[in-house]
Amino acid sequence: MQCRIFLPLSRARSYQAFTLIELLVVIAIIGLLSSIVFASLNSARAKARDAQRLANAREIMKALELYYADYGQYPVSDYDGCGGWDIGNKDYRLLNGRGLDAYFAGGRAPIDPFASGNCSGIRYYRYGAGSYGCDSSGGAYYVLGITDLETRSWPAPESPGWSCSGRNWQNEFDWVTGSFEK
Repeated sequence: MQCRIFLPLSRARSYQAFTLIELLVVIAIIGLLSSIVFASLNSARAKARDAQRLANAREIMKALELYYADYGQYPVSDYDGCGGWDIGNKDYRLLNGRGLDAYFAGGRAPIDPFASGNCSGIRYYRYGAGSYGCDSSGGAYYVLGITDLETRSWPAPESPGWSCSGRNWQNEFDWVTGSFEK
């Protein structure tokens, strides 16, 4: 008697692997997409910082008007930097000790939290009547400006602007405004 042994035929498994070139292409595409996403995030962050700066400046304007309503004049600068301008940034507190802090919910005037040094961020100065050719019948006046907007053209389109015959602060700030006391 003959004995037959049947061996099952093994099916050949075919594995398809990625080639080195295909892996490099995939990695390059992922890198390109992630760089686009990060660039978009950086742009969005810069826009958010600018929006915060503008909101802070508008809040300061409102507080200045409330201060004026209470005292009949705008606060005098504390001359903490940049040629006598009062500075509001990480290093300097805007109108420190001049009574303006009472007009803010947090008890402190907002600043530019991203700027530093004695000439960048939010700047404030109170000028005497007639300074730089401004109409002296308007009385003293203040100038409030932002030096460091990141995403807007200079000057920013939403800047109210402020100028007198002897000086145009719009040429010095990214965003600027001012007001007479009378």
